[in-house]
Amino acid sequence: MTMAAAIEDRTADAGTWSKASRIAGIDIVHDLAAAEGIWRNLEGAQTFFTPYQRFDFLSPWQRQVGERDSLAPFIVIAYDAERRPLVLLPLALRHAYGARCASFMGGKHSTFNMALFDRDFAASATQADLDGLISAISQRSEADVLALHQQPLRWRDLPNPLALLPHQPSANDCPLLVMEPGAAPAALVSNSFRRRLKGKERKLQSLPGYRSYIASSEADITRLLDWFFRVKPLRMAEQKLPNVFADPGIEEFVRSACTAPLAGGRHAIDIHALECDEEVIAIFAGVADGHRFSMMFNTYTMSANSKYSPGLILMRDIIDHYAGQDYRALDLGIGSDDYKRLFCKSDEPIFDSFIPLSQRGKLAASVMSSLNRTKRLVKHNPALLEMAQKLRNAFS
Repeated sequence: MTMAAAIEDRTADAGTWSKASRIAGIDIVHDLAAAEGIWRNLEGAQTFFTPYQRFDFLSPWQRQVGERDSLAPFIVIAYDAERRPLVLLPLALRHAYGARCASFMGGKHSTFNMALFDRDFAASATQADLDGLISAISQRSEADVLALHQQPLRWRDLPNPLALLPHQPSANDCPLLVMEPGAAPAALVSNSFRRRLKGKERKLQSLPGYRSYIASSEADITRLLDWFFRVKPLRMAEQKLPNVFADPGIEEFVRSACTAPLAGGRHAIDIHALECDEEVIAIFAGVADGHRFSMMFNTYTMSANSKYSPGLILMRDIIDHYAGQDYRALDLGIGSDDYKRLFCKSDEPIFDSFIPLSQRGKLAASVMSSLNRTKRLVKHNPALLEMAQKLRNAFS
């Protein structure tokens, strides 16, 4: 059955969806503060979500970015018959394609999107459970379509229950490094590559105060971000890319998330840095959860020290750091940049779902599904991708 046909059938059968579902009811919350208590409880040890769905990550994003873009919180909390929270969908509502579209908070700055699930529910979720969730949302008539982008098929050791809904591959892939328990360093970064990086690093090691570390103090975080927001626009202009960090609210969001403390000394976004006394040489920033490090943004110096591949050296240090903490995976974000393939030999399967909740939503879901299929076709066809890049450069 095609995705469009599956959507049609599910819309037609909405009245029968909830009969066998463990979801007895939902709340739709439009205020972050009102959802915070349940949200934080669902971040506990017995739940299932990615670090991009932490309250301390998405709350500043919604305040600084979402509100500026006229996105309204649309937080779906599903309960069982005893009013025990089973699922929290951290969504925001916008108007697009003539419909009210509910999508994950975080926008393009969230690599992976998921609901927050009670772990026992996630481990045993059925088609009837998910149909019941969609039926309950559609009956509230507040949204016309769910546009759910960049969802992992699995996270840690469980399948993503939302993959039970109609879905299609995302437009982009996410390069992934799987880190086996107790793996030798050479199994993660080859000895030959390590030797090449070590040769380059000798040049940097002669610089006074040369060091590689994770920023922990607010002063270091502020200083590194001040440097990042000066240098990143120069790097993006050099590559003829738009500066997404110049969009309204993005800098405020990043600064807030980088200073939001979590248990264990981490922050909602952690910053790894390579620097010396004279300058910051490179940074990589991302989210970590005890299992995976997921990179969000990076850049490196504009000085002559850039010729010694500081970004690759820092990436090696990051891999070794998380391997030493028994992490099981590391990813470098969406996209197929050449440097990512130096470290990440696998791909994380990710998918999108476009689920109509009303008659108006059917057309919007069909349009979005078709556009994403076209984007994926272009991204995975070298000739089409080259043509698209030439067109982008011609109009930049």
